[in-house]
Amino acid sequence: MAIKNWPKDEQPREKLLARGPAALSDAELLALFLGTGCKGLDVMENARLLLKDHGPLRRLLDLSAPKLKKLPGLGPARACELVAALELADRHLRAQLDRGESMREPQSAIRYFKQRLRGRPHEVFAALFLDTRNRTLAFEELFTGTIDAATIYPREVVRRALLHNAAAVIVSHNHPSGSAEPSAADRQITRHLQEALNLVGVRLLDHVVVGEGTPVSMAERGWLEPALTFRG
Repeated sequence: MAIKNWPKDEQPREKLLARGPAALSDAELLALFLGTGCKGLDVMENARLLLKDHGPLRRLLDLSAPKLKKLPGLGPARACELVAALELADRHLRAQLDRGESMREPQSAIRYFKQRLRGRPHEVFAALFLDTRNRTLAFEELFTGTIDAATIYPREVVRRALLHNAAAVIVSHNHPSGSAEPSAADRQITRHLQEALNLVGVRLLDHVVVGEGTPVSMAERGWLEPALTFRG
């Protein structure tokens, strides 16, 4: 059934306006972007087919513009529009962490790390260095490893924190295998990092593990002391 024949409150555009974008499924969001179907498929059927053959959504959206343009219902124009929209979203997220604006809640950093690290083929350990008001001083990818491990040196994290004159640090690494659940080794290195940073008066606010789905915040799990706090 064509979308125009759906009940009004179930049509993607009307649902988004009434309930916000979070109320839409991946297929509905993709259909809303595509606008029209192709080759005998209505737009929802086309969206579902794209997700079935090239999904899940993250894997589909990670494709480059030259690959996207070859997919049914896209073509060069829509492929470029989609990549441009994703880049705008990425820049908007980065702008929220620019120096001059204090992070008001920990989810800002979690979203940022998720955007930067998810989908990387190897483990990457990164850090956000913050001033006394939790404004971003710098973002750095400090260590890169293999598909399932990265060697982390607390001394180097301390050195970079002092170089940036940071008052606090939030660190993160990704699990290319998919599961964001922290390992025993992840928790151990977090303790070592916190001890090393405490010696120079720098707070470790959180260690975020990025995988498929929702990232895991060790601060939210209660595995860091003192607990994660944000100052306005």
